[in-house]
Amino acid sequence: MLTTTGGSGADATVHRIRALAREWDRQNGPETFPQERLAALGDAGALSAFATIEDEDAVDRLRTALRLVGGADLSLGRVFEGHVNAIQLVRCYGDDEQRQALERSLADGLTYGVWNTEPQPGMTLQAASGGYRLTGAKSFATGAGHLDRALITARDGTRRKRMVLVDIAAEPARADNTAWQVRGMRGTMSGIYDFDGIAIGAEALIGGPDDYEREPRFSAGAWRFTAVQLGAAEALMRHWRDHLVATAKGDDPIQRARFGRSVAATRSAGQWVARAAHLAEAARPEAIAHVLMTRGIVEDAALQAMEGAARAIGTASFFDGSRVDRITRDLGLYLRQPVPDQARDRAAAAWLEGDCWGDDPWW
Repeated sequence: MLTTTGGSGADATVHRIRALAREWDRQNGPETFPQERLAALGDAGALSAFATIEDEDAVDRLRTALRLVGGADLSLGRVFEGHVNAIQLVRCYGDDEQRQALERSLADGLTYGVWNTEPQPGMTLQAASGGYRLTGAKSFATGAGHLDRALITARDGTRRKRMVLVDIAAEPARADNTAWQVRGMRGTMSGIYDFDGIAIGAEALIGGPDDYEREPRFSAGAWRFTAVQLGAAEALMRHWRDHLVATAKGDDPIQRARFGRSVAATRSAGQWVARAAHLAEAARPEAIAHVLMTRGIVEDAALQAMEGAARAIGTASFFDGSRVDRITRDLGLYLRQPVPDQARDRAAAAWLEGDCWGDDPWW
């Protein structure tokens, strides 16, 4: 059970992230991999601050950090969330030596990612002299060619899925980002990474068979990317509001009504994300259903903010260089991850079976 404690060094980290995010949201960064901004997060302590979530205050700090980064740069937010996911998986399922190695690498500023998606026939892990050999590739590999470590999944000889931590820093040429020609989230560089022939030792295996998809961590962990998405929706609300004030369009009751509805939707989504985060990190029984429902609520609020901002600002919001255009393009793609309709359906089915709110159930 999570507890509540006082502040820590992570509070200062969040404060530094807030200052960075405020500056980054003033103008678009280049639509390439956000190496400088990722390094700035490292200098702020963000890449090592969230390897463990020990209490309820830590949940709120991570949620705030994800929101802030997502509001400033969604590609960076995606990379940052993947880094946090990877180091938490190693911290959760790794042995003592692997955890110590993780701590040393984070102290050295190394960056991590989690890559699960793969083209057919999929990745395999084959026994070889002194260890194992990897066969296959990963697709939609966020940060391909730019990260230091990749936590990937591969099928072993029994066809069970294993987590493998691979040092990829020295082999960026194995990444192929040429096909990553997308309208939004360009900076994630989510291309293909070829692992064929890479040899690893037993120390690279993290956890046991099928630990990667072990519940509730696997599904409930999606709360983190809802926080990143929420941050982008909040940024849209700020830019929308600034436009209404600067142009006096806020005097129009139709504009005010549309803006007010979106404020309510986005703030409500924030409450769902907060509750989902705490339920997930406490591994509560209702966490998965709650996170799945939260995904749909954040999507609805974000789509409403995207449409509302475009209606208010008009053609100017579609010009190259516009913050609203950049956020909208990035958010439009990021909301598609992964299978949002299935998530809504699973949430509704769970709520039909029983009220998943947790306390004060309606049925």
